[in-house]
Amino acid sequence: MLFGQSREELRRFYHDAWQKRQAKQVMQPLEHQVADVIALHPEYQALFSGDPDKLDKDYIPDGGETNPFLHMGMHLAIREQVNTDRPSGIRNLFQQVQRITGSEHDAEHRMMDCLGEMLWQAQRNGTQPDEQLYLACLRKLI
Repeated sequence: MLFGQSREELRRFYHDAWQKRQAKQVMQPLEHQVADVIALHPEYQALFSGDPDKLDKDYIPDGGETNPFLHMGMHLAIREQVNTDRPSGIRNLFQQVQRITGSEHDAEHRMMDCLGEMLWQAQRNGTQPDEQLYLACLRKLI
């Protein structure tokens, strides 16, 4: 696993990347990517500015809470998909959604619903994520 084997290691990676950004320290490419996404979300920055031992909170969607790690992870996933054009055609769809929304960040937010739906369907059905379902959902955004 890229960030380590646990939720704690993943969350600490986010925290440490943000701390390095704030201290203007040398960062690895993935740390830059994470810090760039955190920079776009001022509502989450305090989480990464404090004690890393307080990163263990559970976020309950039923209570109306957004999990900042899931949210930012989806930004990172979409950026990786666009950079690699996988699934094939997503880069073009992203560019079209970006033209509609006026910004990369807003385009990513719109695309997150489709990504989340595809992942939820795969989890519910016990199958691999359906790229065609995902792309069809993205086409509806245009």
